[in-house]
Amino acid sequence: MAWFWLILGGMFEVGFTTSLRFVEGFRNVPWTLAFLVSVGISMGLLELAARSIPMGTAYAVWGGIGAVGTVMVGMAFFDEPTTTLRLLLILGIVACIAALKLTA
Repeated sequence: MAWFWLILGGMFEVGFTTSLRFVEGFRNVPWTLAFLVSVGISMGLLELAARSIPMGTAYAVWGGIGAVGTVMVGMAFFDEPTTTLRLLLILGIVACIAALKLTA
């Protein structure tokens, strides 16, 4: 169950990084609230997962999920470049996350 919480926490990390794009110096209240709620949930789920998964592994996987997810959101919704090199590098991050899962 800890891995489920960790993956879900990584998804909320994508939520808070995406929300951060719209907070406008924390003056945009709805997006600021979305950011704060997402950060709280994401960190809470990371803490919950880290009770059973080694902290270094949990943090690396959580951060990797957030990084990959944020890049993918940027490419899908914000016209960020989708190059072969970027996709290969994302694949590399995913491979490292999978390897950490296998060794934990």
